Amino acid sequence: MNRKSAPYIVAHFVSAIAATVTVLGASLPATAATESLVQPRELIVDKSLPRKQLEQQIHAARLYDTFWTTGNEAQAREALAADFTDRTLPSGRPQGIAGPLAASKVFHGAVPDVHADVDQMVVAGDRVVTHLHFTGHFTGTFNGAQGKGQTVDFIATDIYRIRDGKITDNWHLEDNLTFLQQLGVVSK
Repeated sequence: MNRKSAPYIVAHFVSAIAATVTVLGASLPATAATESLVQPRELIVDKSLPRKQLEQQIHAARLYDTFWTTGNEAQAREALAADFTDRTLPSGRPQGIAGPLAASKVFHGAVPDVHADVDQMVVAGDRVVTHLHFTGHFTGTFNGAQGKGQTVDFIATDIYRIRDGKITDNWHLEDNLTFLQQLGVVSK
Protein backbone atom coordinates (compact mmCIF):
# COMPACT_ATOMS: atom_id res chain seq x y z
CA MET A 1 0.00 0.00 0.00
CA ASN A 2 1.32 3.45 -0.88
CA ARG A 3 0.25 6.89 0.31
CA LYS A 4 -1.89 7.47 -2.77
CA SER A 5 -3.92 4.30 -2.24
CA ALA A 6 -4.45 4.89 1.52
CA PRO A 7 -7.32 7.41 1.14
CA TYR A 8 -9.10 5.01 -1.25
CA ILE A 9 -8.69 2.09 1.16
CA VAL A 10 -9.91 4.16 4.12
CA ALA A 11 -12.88 5.46 2.12
CA HIS A 12 -13.71 1.91 0.98
CA PHE A 13 -13.48 0.61 4.58
CA VAL A 14 -15.76 3.40 5.86
CA SER A 15 -18.26 2.68 3.07
CA ALA A 16 -18.22 -1.03 3.89
CA ILE A 17 -18.87 -0.34 7.57
CA ALA A 18 -21.62 2.14 6.75
CA ALA A 19 -23.29 -0.52 4.60
CA THR A 20 -23.35 -2.98 7.51
CA VAL A 21 -24.90 -0.76 10.16
CA THR A 22 -28.48 0.17 10.73
CA VAL A 23 -30.54 1.86 13.37
CA LEU A 24 -32.10 -0.84 15.49
CA GLY A 25 -35.41 0.00 17.06
CA ALA A 26 -37.33 -2.03 19.58
CA SER A 27 -36.71 -5.31 17.78
CA LEU A 28 -34.57 -6.68 20.60
CA PRO A 29 -36.70 -8.48 23.17
CA ALA A 30 -37.42 -6.49 26.32
CA THR A 31 -37.44 -8.20 29.68
CA ALA A 32 -38.21 -6.85 33.12
CA ALA A 33 -34.46 -6.69 33.78
CA THR A 34 -33.69 -4.69 30.64
CA GLU A 35 -36.69 -2.33 30.76
CA SER A 36 -35.21 -0.51 33.77
CA LEU A 37 -31.88 0.06 32.00
CA VAL A 38 -31.00 3.27 30.20
CA GLN A 39 -32.29 3.21 26.63
CA PRO A 40 -30.07 4.74 23.94
CA ARG A 41 -31.78 7.53 22.00
CA GLU A 42 -30.09 6.20 18.86
CA LEU A 43 -28.80 2.64 18.49
CA ILE A 44 -26.62 1.79 15.49
CA VAL A 45 -25.59 -1.82 15.04
CA ASP A 46 -23.46 -3.96 12.76
CA LYS A 47 -26.07 -6.23 11.15
CA SER A 48 -23.46 -8.93 10.49
CA LEU A 49 -23.09 -9.71 14.22
CA PRO A 50 -24.81 -12.83 15.53
CA ARG A 51 -28.00 -11.85 17.34
CA LYS A 52 -26.91 -13.40 20.67
CA GLN A 53 -23.61 -11.49 20.62
CA LEU A 54 -25.43 -8.27 19.72
CA GLU A 55 -27.91 -8.70 22.56
CA GLN A 56 -25.14 -9.49 25.07
CA GLN A 57 -23.06 -6.48 24.05
CA ILE A 58 -26.00 -4.07 24.16
CA HIS A 59 -27.08 -5.46 27.53
CA ALA A 60 -23.60 -5.10 29.08
CA ALA A 61 -23.26 -1.53 27.80
CA ARG A 62 -26.74 -0.50 28.96
CA LEU A 63 -26.16 -2.11 32.36
CA TYR A 64 -22.85 -0.29 32.86
CA ASP A 65 -24.24 3.01 31.57
CA THR A 66 -27.20 2.68 33.97
CA PHE A 67 -24.74 2.11 36.84
CA TRP A 68 -23.54 5.70 36.43
CA THR A 69 -27.06 6.92 37.27
CA THR A 70 -27.89 4.45 40.02
CA GLY A 71 -24.51 3.88 41.64
CA ASN A 72 -25.66 0.26 42.06
CA GLU A 73 -22.44 -1.75 42.43
CA ALA A 74 -24.22 -4.97 41.44
CA GLN A 75 -24.90 -3.48 38.00
CA ALA A 76 -21.22 -2.64 37.49
CA ARG A 77 -20.11 -6.06 38.72
CA GLU A 78 -22.55 -7.78 36.35
CA ALA A 79 -21.44 -5.67 33.37
CA LEU A 80 -17.66 -5.82 33.91
CA ALA A 81 -15.41 -8.83 33.40
CA ALA A 82 -13.34 -10.02 36.36
CA ASP A 83 -10.21 -8.91 34.46
CA PHE A 84 -11.68 -5.50 33.48
CA THR A 85 -9.04 -2.97 32.41
CA ASP A 86 -9.51 0.81 32.29
CA ARG A 87 -7.35 1.84 29.33
CA THR A 88 -7.50 5.55 30.29
CA LEU A 89 -7.02 5.14 34.02
CA PRO A 90 -6.80 8.50 35.82
CA SER A 91 -3.97 9.01 38.29
CA GLY A 92 -4.84 7.70 41.74
CA ARG A 93 -7.73 5.47 40.63
CA PRO A 94 -7.37 1.73 41.18
CA GLN A 95 -7.29 -0.54 38.13
CA GLY A 96 -10.01 -3.13 37.61
CA ILE A 97 -13.59 -3.11 38.84
CA ALA A 98 -12.55 -1.19 41.97
CA GLY A 99 -11.82 1.89 39.81
CA PRO A 100 -15.34 2.56 38.50
CA LEU A 101 -16.83 1.67 41.90
CA ALA A 102 -14.60 4.28 43.59
CA ALA A 103 -15.29 6.87 40.86
CA SER A 104 -19.03 6.37 41.18
CA LYS A 105 -18.92 6.94 44.95
CA VAL A 106 -17.01 10.18 44.52
CA PHE A 107 -19.30 11.31 41.71
CA HIS A 108 -22.51 10.45 43.58
CA GLY A 109 -21.09 12.15 46.68
CA ALA A 110 -20.78 15.37 44.68
CA VAL A 111 -23.86 15.04 42.45
CA PRO A 112 -26.37 12.79 44.26
CA ASP A 113 -29.06 13.29 41.60
CA VAL A 114 -26.74 12.47 38.68
CA HIS A 115 -28.46 11.08 35.61
CA ALA A 116 -26.67 9.58 32.60
CA ASP A 117 -28.49 9.41 29.28
CA VAL A 118 -27.10 7.59 26.26
CA ASP A 119 -27.49 9.88 23.26
CA GLN A 120 -26.13 7.25 20.89
CA MET A 121 -24.72 3.75 21.02
CA VAL A 122 -22.75 2.13 18.19
CA VAL A 123 -22.15 -1.64 18.18
CA ALA A 124 -19.55 -3.05 15.78
CA GLY A 125 -17.41 -6.15 16.13
CA ASP A 126 -16.48 -6.64 19.78
CA ARG A 127 -16.86 -2.90 20.55
CA VAL A 128 -19.67 -0.72 21.82
CA VAL A 129 -19.27 3.05 21.74
CA THR A 130 -21.58 5.08 23.96
CA HIS A 131 -22.01 8.84 23.91
CA LEU A 132 -23.19 9.75 27.41
CA HIS A 133 -24.85 12.96 28.62
CA PHE A 134 -24.60 13.57 32.38
CA THR A 135 -26.90 15.98 34.23
CA GLY A 136 -27.60 16.77 37.87
CA HIS A 137 -26.86 19.27 40.63
CA PHE A 138 -23.77 19.76 42.75
CA THR A 139 -25.32 19.52 46.21
CA GLY A 140 -22.71 17.25 47.82
CA THR A 141 -18.98 17.69 48.27
CA PHE A 142 -16.06 17.31 45.87
CA ASN A 143 -12.41 17.60 46.92
CA GLY A 144 -13.45 19.57 50.00
CA ALA A 145 -15.75 21.95 48.08
CA GLN A 146 -19.41 22.06 49.16
CA GLY A 147 -21.95 22.30 46.36
CA LYS A 148 -24.57 25.05 46.25
CA GLY A 149 -26.94 23.35 43.81
CA GLN A 150 -24.99 24.27 40.68
CA THR A 151 -26.25 22.59 37.51
CA VAL A 152 -24.02 19.85 36.14
CA ASP A 153 -24.30 19.14 32.41
CA PHE A 154 -21.46 17.52 30.48
CA ILE A 155 -20.71 14.70 28.04
CA ALA A 156 -18.50 11.62 27.94
CA THR A 157 -17.68 8.91 25.43
CA ASP A 158 -16.80 5.31 26.23
CA ILE A 159 -15.42 2.61 23.96
CA TYR A 160 -16.08 -0.80 25.48
CA ARG A 161 -14.48 -4.05 24.34
CA ILE A 162 -16.90 -6.86 25.18
CA ARG A 163 -16.21 -10.58 25.40
CA ASP A 164 -18.79 -13.20 26.42
CA GLY A 165 -21.27 -10.49 27.43
CA LYS A 166 -18.85 -8.67 29.78
CA ILE A 167 -16.93 -5.43 29.32
CA THR A 168 -13.24 -6.35 29.39
CA ASP A 169 -11.76 -2.96 28.47
CA ASN A 170 -12.89 0.66 28.49
CA TRP A 171 -11.43 3.75 26.87
CA HIS A 172 -13.19 6.69 28.55
CA LEU A 173 -13.07 10.37 27.68
CA GLU A 174 -15.18 12.94 29.51
CA ASP A 175 -15.41 16.69 29.46
CA ASN A 176 -13.75 17.13 32.86
CA LEU A 177 -13.02 20.81 32.28
CA THR A 178 -16.71 21.66 31.88
CA PHE A 179 -17.60 19.49 34.88
CA LEU A 180 -15.00 21.13 37.14
CA GLN A 181 -15.98 24.62 35.95
CA GLN A 182 -19.62 23.88 36.73
CA LEU A 183 -18.63 22.76 40.24
CA GLY A 184 -16.72 26.03 40.62
CA VAL A 185 -13.43 24.29 41.47
CA VAL A 186 -11.79 25.50 38.23
CA SER A 187 -12.32 29.03 36.89
CA LYS A 188 -14.02 29.56 33.55
